Amino acid sequence: MRSDVIHTLLVANRGEIACRIFRTCRDLGITTVAVYSDADADALHVREADLAVRLPGAAPADTYLRGELVVAAARAAGADAVHPGYGFLSENAAFAAAVQDAGLVWVGPPVKAIELMASKTRAKELMAGAGVPLLAPVDPATAGPDDLPLLLKAAAGGGGRGMRIVRELVGLPGELLAAAAEAASAFGDGEVFAEPYVERGRHVEVQVMADAHDTVWALGTRDCSLQRRHQKVIEEAPAPGLDEALRTRLHEAAVAAARAVGYRGAGTVEFLVSAEGRPYFLEMNTRLQVEHPVTEAVFGLDLVALQLRVAEGEPLPSPEPPQPSGHAVEARLYAEDPARDWQPQTGALLTLEVPEGPGLRLDTGYTGGDTIGVHYDPMIAKVIAHAPTRTEAVRLLARALERARIHGPVTNRDLLVRSLRHPDFGAARLDTGFYERHLADLTAPGAGDPATAALAATLAEAVRGAEAVRGAEAVRSTRPGGPAPARFGAWRNVPSQPQRKRYRSEPDGTEHEVAYRTPRTGTPEPYEIPGTRVLAATPDRVTLEVDGLTRHFTITAHGDRVHVDAADASYTFTALPRFTDPATHTAPGSLLAPMPGTVVRLAEGLVAGVTVEAGQPLIWLEAMKMEHRILAPASGTLTALHAAPGHQVEVGALLAVVQEDPAATPVPVPVPEETA
Repeated sequence: MRSDVIHTLLVANRGEIACRIFRTCRDLGITTVAVYSDADADALHVREADLAVRLPGAAPADTYLRGELVVAAARAAGADAVHPGYGFLSENAAFAAAVQDAGLVWVGPPVKAIELMASKTRAKELMAGAGVPLLAPVDPATAGPDDLPLLLKAAAGGGGRGMRIVRELVGLPGELLAAAAEAASAFGDGEVFAEPYVERGRHVEVQVMADAHDTVWALGTRDCSLQRRHQKVIEEAPAPGLDEALRTRLHEAAVAAARAVGYRGAGTVEFLVSAEGRPYFLEMNTRLQVEHPVTEAVFGLDLVALQLRVAEGEPLPSPEPPQPSGHAVEARLYAEDPARDWQPQTGALLTLEVPEGPGLRLDTGYTGGDTIGVHYDPMIAKVIAHAPTRTEAVRLLARALERARIHGPVTNRDLLVRSLRHPDFGAARLDTGFYERHLADLTAPGAGDPATAALAATLAEAVRGAEAVRGAEAVRSTRPGGPAPARFGAWRNVPSQPQRKRYRSEPDGTEHEVAYRTPRTGTPEPYEIPGTRVLAATPDRVTLEVDGLTRHFTITAHGDRVHVDAADASYTFTALPRFTDPATHTAPGSLLAPMPGTVVRLAEGLVAGVTVEAGQPLIWLEAMKMEHRILAPASGTLTALHAAPGHQVEVGALLAVVQEDPAATPVPVPVPEETA
């Protein structure tokens, strides 16, 4: 038996990608090993693995980014191979070398290839020598008006960290400093470079797969132009609207890039395609991409299985890749609120149910009942649809997302559905500015019917309450000594009088009041709502006839939260008391933490007593791999400051107080823009 055959594989990652790799391992008969932080002790990837090893701590820097701990875990579990997944240490050449030095099989490219592509500046120099098309670099020190707009990028990493768009020369020095500081914080390397920013460019990439026997496959194109904070949201394969000559050029350039570094395994060569159809090399990701399922669907392949095959020294199955078939689209479901500056959300994921069916696939690291914490990326799942045509795949994916039952933190589900159904997306008018142009429309109040959904929630609760009363009466009637005396609470048994229920829609805060009554038939009915008739009502399902149309609602209650799922939309309500509770209000000008996280920095010179300007960023909070600015709510004086770099804060924590003073003269503070 060959010594490099993989029997036990440790995945140096977490969440969705770890679960996805384990799935292939089970199909191949490979024993799986998970590593986990304290925050992930009961995570899905830990539950699905055959073996698991704890990495003490919660923050990534203390756990998943500690290469020596991961290698030690592999040896302790008896693993003979390590798969890095994506993110964390997946493109860390030193980690790859440490895995191999420990006598383990590295399921990834050669260390030298990782090193050559690790720096975007060095990678561009290498690609120029291989004939790959490039954007000409710009020296920030000599940049002039004709060079604008510029894109500043971190040389050592991606994911939007250290990235800035500069449209005015006066802002270039400050943006360079901010980009370098963020790059150093995120990647330990503050090198930043500049290149022309291509307006309305498309992000198009080519999946490559290479073995050690001189075979390199170019597995078609993917379009990943729909991005927020320079991070992808919706991806598809093949990239639509490219002519055959451009596709051929992209494939040839990707193969040339892979051969230039002696590549092996799965990798992705990313390009920016201008509005005129000119491609420019961006970078090569020396790992599996998040969006790899769309390529798997179109080519009928398992890329993880091919990674394992190549790592064992085997050749790819044939000199040429299989022929593609159909179209695939992937949507990333995030726990975030797009209408509120993409703020990540945390808390219990009470329900996660995505429809199953031909052409649909769900990749996730969560199940209903899990908790979304503050330490890691807010992606909950990826939903993928594959169909014979792009139109069919897009329609299938939008409908699957619409029908999904997702209860818990606010998600971007509605944004995804609207994006997929937007006329520009349907016509493949794609570029990286899609959300910059359309976000306001995509997050505006929808055309749903929350009032009827609130009625359904009310009727279900009324039935639930009536059943509880009947159950209590049945218990009393069987008590020794006869029934207990009836107890009356704050309700009147007068069927003709309406009862009222108040709800607040989440997350927009709109309030709804519903009136109903319960006649002697026992089935609650709406009060003074013409055109609406109750056809059936149970504690978890209500069927209404509204203006002649029969509509079904599924109701799930979790404490004072009520989730209502209809055929065309989903709603979340918070039940409100009948009378307003005079709660203590927060003092005007208070800056509260919008989420749990860590204070990473303050505006320069920020102390109690300084004057600030309305909208001025004062405090930077980091949560779930994103950085968020806390802005001054008004011009005035900072009368209190409770935040300091390194402080851990909970949602709603008081960070500072600004006393409004329109006559105050603000002290200008240089600040970088928010990035992800």
